[in-house]
Amino acid sequence: MRIRPQASILTQFQKFVSRQEPLKVLMVAPEVSPYANVGGVARVAAHLASGLVKMGHDVRIFMPKFGLIDEEKYPMERIVSGLKVPTDCGDGKGEPFLVCNVKSHTTPNGVKAYFLENMEYYEKRANVYSYSDDPLRWALLCRGALEFIKTEEFVPEVIHVNDWQSGLVANFLRTAYDKDKKLFKIATLLTIHNLHFQGMFDHRNASELDFDDGQSKIACLFEERLNKQNFLRRGIMYSDLITTVSESYAREIMTSEYGEGLDRLLLEIRSKVFGVTNGIDYDEFNPETDPNIPFNYNFRNLEERVSNKIALQREFGLKEDPKIPIIAAEGRLDSQKGLDMAIGPLTKILEMYDVQFIALGGGDLIISESLKELKNKFPSRVGLHLMPNFSLPRLVFAGSDMMIFPSRFEPCGLVQMEGMRYGAIPIARAVGGLADTVEPFDAEADTGVGFVFKDFDPWQFFGSLVRSLETFKHKEIWQGIVKRAMQKNFSWDASAKEYSLLYEKAIKLRNQQLVIEGQITPDEV
Repeated sequence: MRIRPQASILTQFQKFVSRQEPLKVLMVAPEVSPYANVGGVARVAAHLASGLVKMGHDVRIFMPKFGLIDEEKYPMERIVSGLKVPTDCGDGKGEPFLVCNVKSHTTPNGVKAYFLENMEYYEKRANVYSYSDDPLRWALLCRGALEFIKTEEFVPEVIHVNDWQSGLVANFLRTAYDKDKKLFKIATLLTIHNLHFQGMFDHRNASELDFDDGQSKIACLFEERLNKQNFLRRGIMYSDLITTVSESYAREIMTSEYGEGLDRLLLEIRSKVFGVTNGIDYDEFNPETDPNIPFNYNFRNLEERVSNKIALQREFGLKEDPKIPIIAAEGRLDSQKGLDMAIGPLTKILEMYDVQFIALGGGDLIISESLKELKNKFPSRVGLHLMPNFSLPRLVFAGSDMMIFPSRFEPCGLVQMEGMRYGAIPIARAVGGLADTVEPFDAEADTGVGFVFKDFDPWQFFGSLVRSLETFKHKEIWQGIVKRAMQKNFSWDASAKEYSLLYEKAIKLRNQQLVIEGQITPDEV
């Protein structure tokens, strides 16, 4: 089925720009930078909130108070003690309430963050994710956010929920709190960062008995049935608007190939689904000022970038020669990113060309072992750092010539934008956010910023690698590509404007629904 592209959000909703007063938004997320950083959602939530506050909106964050959060570094004030969060458990199935506290901290850029504190489910855990009781932990976060709002003067007009972990916010709001005088008018917007993850069960192979249609009551927080409820499906069903993190991904998830079993549901509500491509923080990711790279530079003095290349080769024990092209892969190692498919073509490239390859990131053990075998085969030309690192990626961006993105699917991706900001040219599959952010190089017109292939196919990937290496031999043409890539604008400014319009759209839709239901009159809108 061919999905018709959406018009620009700024074009569609320009009529809402007349609103003068700032929006009041609460963002609920499982992790937010700088407090907890595991996946891309942490950076997206932090940078979007910061961009919206810069526009004048009152945007606040609600997340768990994990034990890993350093209160000396981020001084907090306890603002609510003994918050009783209902568990909906009766007949001796469990405690009727879980008691939490709420603390707050305000970032230097003016974003106020709230932290749900519970010793058992957050503070005593060493990690953010991957516990058997994760459904309980995230359901507690969702319900805790709503109970917290009931105690506060700050009542958001919109709650912005992120991925399956906070998907139950919309479900609770439209069921358990639909008659609450303080909460019933709040609109909801759900952002799908990755449709592949829908809960703590295998949604692709769920039996008919375990299938969750999203219409039953949310289970008691201590019931095993909670583990089989599809938090993301419920978030999609009950939210006023849905966004994804790129325009192409918004279209792709309405197909059976990428829809992860939710494509038919998404097609039914397609008028509520929008794609807003993520941005990056141009102050944080700035090669002119970045303290994590040894030599600062911009697109006007690329000779300093060569110095970073030498530093990168030295860091990974490779031959220090600026003429040797460096191909790099940075990020988590899993099948989504396609590195398993890339090993074969990379092996051929290392056999055919005098190139170097660097991989940075942790994850799948099978992919890690394949990379180690590649290193054993080409010990002097392959460098590996197979674990997460928070400063070394900047040197990879600043020193590598090309970065590979052979993804099976890619909701948005941030690394390709971060790499381009530093002059690392992407070799990417035209899928999801990669298709939206990597303009293919056109030799005849001398335009574009990357080398793009269409299908998830090793030969197509191999062809793009060869094309990039042959183009690299022409210094003037290559520097033109690098300069264009570094001057691309992927800042959060445009994305924040689009989200502000979508918030207003969600509020309007919620008010229209309340009028239809007779809960408010048209004059109260």
